[in-house]
Amino acid sequence: MSSDNVTEKQDSPGLKMLALGALGVVFGDIGTSPLYTLKTVLFLSGEAPSPGVILGLLSLIFWTLVIVTSLKYAMFAMRMDNNGEGGIMALMSLLVNKNSKRPLVIFAGIFGAALIYGDGAITPAISVLSALEGINMVLPESKTVIVTATVIILVTLFSIQAMGTAKIGKLFGPIMALWFIVIAALGIWGIVQHPAVLVALNPAHGVKFLFSHGMASFLVLGGVFLCVTGAEALYADMGHYGRRPIWLAWFGLVFPSLLLNYAGQAALILSGADVTENIFYRLCPPSLLVPLVILATLATIIASQAIISGAFSMTRQAIQLGWLPRMRIKQTSAESYGQIYIGVINWLLMVATVFLTVFFQSSDRLAAAYGIAVSFTMIMTTGLIYVSMREVWRWNLVISLLVAGVFFIVDISFLGANLIKILEGGYIPLLMAVALYIVMMVWHRGVETASRIIQDKTQPVSEFLAEIEMHQVPRVPGTAVFLTRSSGTPTIMRWHVSRNGSLHAQVLALNIHIDNVPRVSPAERLQICKVAPNFWHIKAHYGFIEQPDISSLFSNSKIQELNLDKETMTFYVGHETILRRQGKGRMPAWQRHLFSLMVRNSAHVTDHYHLPSDRVVEISRQVAL
Repeated sequence: MSSDNVTEKQDSPGLKMLALGALGVVFGDIGTSPLYTLKTVLFLSGEAPSPGVILGLLSLIFWTLVIVTSLKYAMFAMRMDNNGEGGIMALMSLLVNKNSKRPLVIFAGIFGAALIYGDGAITPAISVLSALEGINMVLPESKTVIVTATVIILVTLFSIQAMGTAKIGKLFGPIMALWFIVIAALGIWGIVQHPAVLVALNPAHGVKFLFSHGMASFLVLGGVFLCVTGAEALYADMGHYGRRPIWLAWFGLVFPSLLLNYAGQAALILSGADVTENIFYRLCPPSLLVPLVILATLATIIASQAIISGAFSMTRQAIQLGWLPRMRIKQTSAESYGQIYIGVINWLLMVATVFLTVFFQSSDRLAAAYGIAVSFTMIMTTGLIYVSMREVWRWNLVISLLVAGVFFIVDISFLGANLIKILEGGYIPLLMAVALYIVMMVWHRGVETASRIIQDKTQPVSEFLAEIEMHQVPRVPGTAVFLTRSSGTPTIMRWHVSRNGSLHAQVLALNIHIDNVPRVSPAERLQICKVAPNFWHIKAHYGFIEQPDISSLFSNSKIQELNLDKETMTFYVGHETILRRQGKGRMPAWQRHLFSLMVRNSAHVTDHYHLPSDRVVEISRQVAL
């Protein structure tokens, strides 16, 4: 989405409708956190908390929401967009576009994205489990079936992804709006029981708790952090809705509802409620408990759907930017470009989520592992925000250090508290993130190395044409399109001529180039250079959230002006076989084997670029790494 499109969308009368849509996609994770956050914080603070402790805990939650979500993400990160797109990978692309030799920026962006996958696998499990655990208050004997019901819901959710969610997705916004209204109402009812709880808005209560309870204060931060685990979504989903609709939804409904509900839960505890039960459901009158459990379950399913859809979108970005191998991407809605399905990611996420559900059994145990990966990601984001302050906003060093320093101190405090969770299950999302990071780095290195080797072997077009003229290679009727990574003579074209002894009358060397911007305007899509009579080099530019479509590319007016013979057009693509390179400079064996495995199992070029399969000729070539 270009900046102009974002502005137009944000200034349109549909601002409120966009804000409603954002409720169903952006705020599902953070919006369902009251189900488990305060009860986890209470558990970490020790038994029988005093009024001072309760006020301190509520103050910490309140100011965490203010500093991390409202200030860092809503007011700072969301202003650092890459042509309207947000998220850690979009921010990384923006900074790398200014200087491609930035290993620390690339590490922050790629490892941060990998960490989001790690915690993303926990979100559906903890959300649905915490919602269904409300049944315990109605039917105490139902505890044994909650895990089974959670697994059934999650498997069903992942199983319907291939069909798309465009139709039912229209209900997500209204359902989440109802959810936030209900939790706000429950919070107000709780506050009425003990209005003095509102003094917790004074940050002094939070500061006093941190400095007067020793190790318990530090441990509690790991639980407090759960209230902002969905903050990254505000930034990452900015391209779908625009900045102003997300701001309207956050400050107009979500933020007040969360504060009211947390305050209501704390007020109920101050009134003497039993803290051994889920305090969120204790806010609800017994007669309305079942409807609330149903609504909470729907809200957590929507939150899980948002995580799944976000994983698909981030995967497509990573593929386009060259950090993951090609995967089969299915467009599930003609109206919405963001409605896609990636089978490999879907089933891997399902296996991970179901495993975590069965392994941990309860939301309390899952909370021990939840948040550690996101806390790492937030530090990466803070680092990129600092670089953006200096290079994009042109702030001076002192102001940039002061602002980013405040965010960094908060982030490092939460990370330190979350590190204690490693042995309690936090190692699982971290291991997942490290594994994915290794895959992404090996793929990127393999592609770059292979491209460099192919480029080194590229022959200038003038020399090639002189050779075929000297050897009197016949030019047969028709048009040949050779997909290439280089600006010279495509290696597959040289192989084709040497083996078949002929070349088509019209030749196009087509290079697909992914720019470090979300979208490329139609006017800037193509660069066409006529290098010889009936021989053109075409460079097609796409953004990292766009899907290249070569079939539709040839309907572009610039290509039509070339008067190509489309009826006899044949597409030639290369297929690499990875071999061991002799001598120095070769890839380590384990990296070469992993890269070779990914090459063999990546989606075919024909499918990825939407080529007409009956007109494609595949030429195999060996690349030594």
